[in-house]
Amino acid sequence: MTKFQLLCSLGLGVGGRCRSISFCRRSFHTISSSAAAKMSTELYMFGPYKIDPKEVFYSTPLSYAMVNLRPVVPGHVLVCPRREVKRFADLTVEETQDLWLTAQRIGGGIERFHKASSLTFTIQDGPKAGQTVAHVHVHILPRKDGDFERNDEIYDAIDANENELKGKLDLDKERKDRSMEEMCKEAEEYRSLFV
Repeated sequence: MTKFQLLCSLGLGVGGRCRSISFCRRSFHTISSSAAAKMSTELYMFGPYKIDPKEVFYSTPLSYAMVNLRPVVPGHVLVCPRREVKRFADLTVEETQDLWLTAQRIGGGIERFHKASSLTFTIQDGPKAGQTVAHVHVHILPRKDGDFERNDEIYDAIDANENELKGKLDLDKERKDRSMEEMCKEAEEYRSLFV
């Protein structure tokens, strides 16, 4: 019996509703080839920006993971809810669960792929926290010894990166950071981790 099923049996389900959700860490399912094909034709939005499906390497009904236009460290990716939600508190319970379970799965795969020893998960929730795209997103950064002189400098790097992107993410301008080809190649490598 899962923790959720136990809570439901005690009448303590979320909002009085009980759903069949498994919190087991091993409950993830692999992506079938038909699901991967569907993912390649879906529309993904990141705030007001259209994301090319080739940049997306993992998707659930409520969340998706994409490569980063301007990564702070190799393997720096983003996990976003599918629904455009500006602030973390505005996510539904289901979206919050799916976002973090997706981040957990993606983090594990990215950490192994990059032979890292740790992960940084971070959310900039609102403009005063450094959020430049008004769409909740989790930054996942694989960490290695010596990647930053002081460990917390990574947050300064994320802030600087976001501020520089603010002026560059203009729908009328061509992206000038990493090429689409480079991002698509990286997404393809990551996609193979979850098939």
